Amino acid sequence: MGSLSDDRWIGAALALAERSRGRTAPNPNVGCIIVADGRVVGRGWTQPGGRPHAEAMALAAAGAKSRGATSYVTLEPCAHLSSRGPACADLLIEAGVARVVVAIGDPDPRTDGAGLERLRAAGVSTVSEVRVVEARRSMAGFLTRRLLARPHVTLKLATSLDGRIAMADGSSRWITGAAARAHAHLERSRHEAILVGRGTLDADAPTLDVRLAGLESRAPRRLLLSRGDAPSGWEIVRHPAAIAALVDVDHLLVEGGAQAAAAFLAADLVDRLLLYRAPILIGSGKPALGDIGLPDLGAAHDVWRLHDARMLGSDRLEVYERR
Repeated sequence: MGSLSDDRWIGAALALAERSRGRTAPNPNVGCIIVADGRVVGRGWTQPGGRPHAEAMALAAAGAKSRGATSYVTLEPCAHLSSRGPACADLLIEAGVARVVVAIGDPDPRTDGAGLERLRAAGVSTVSEVRVVEARRSMAGFLTRRLLARPHVTLKLATSLDGRIAMADGSSRWITGAAARAHAHLERSRHEAILVGRGTLDADAPTLDVRLAGLESRAPRRLLLSRGDAPSGWEIVRHPAAIAALVDVDHLLVEGGAQAAAAFLAADLVDRLLLYRAPILIGSGKPALGDIGLPDLGAAHDVWRLHDARMLGSDRLEVYERR
């Protein structure tokens, strides 16, 4: 466990790591800060495509100031050799850092404890397990892929107060306001892929792009849950379990519609819920979900835990995580 100061700097490194979420698969999105005499002398985050690693970027920025400094990194520095670059544990040793504080260990069997052990063998002081919960949440995509061999799945639902996603005639623009829609676009930018069902494609012809200034290039890959063919620019997913075979996708956003959402819930493949709720009543419109295969009411309890709640204009966002 670290000190209050360690908590603070790991928190800053976690904030840096968020810059590259959804752009580093199959590598984790990691943040690193190098501190000397209470001042930041270098900072880095995993770059698109997975290289350079956060530590390499931070050390390059720090230069000679890294000697005797403390490195704060959100994941155990890698210890394995790669054709794409040296091991970060070796880079930290060569730079002469005196202390390394990490949030969580790396489950990759090529590192898994070996990175910290190599640092200690070289005389570097190490501290681990600092802000573990936040770090696991930050790298949920990488960890889910490692532990469950599939992407981390977020299901987005935008509903009225009475749980409708559209009018009876299918019209749904717009249930939520501009602030909630902007937040949903930010969420898109943090996922490698986004999925909708055939009904949503046919009814709405969604572009699924990111319409936020400066983030337009971060539009995710477009996936279609269907037994039919995919239009140009789309990839077919035949059934929810097939997401395990997606290459370089660690974060998947399921955005619509009711049957696609229900299929992923029924398959027990949803890790996180984004519920945008507008202060309107629709009545006999289209429900947010189809049948999810719930055997009885008891099975619905103790599954989801509220992680965050906030107002976005007049709409309310609630974020739930699997227990």
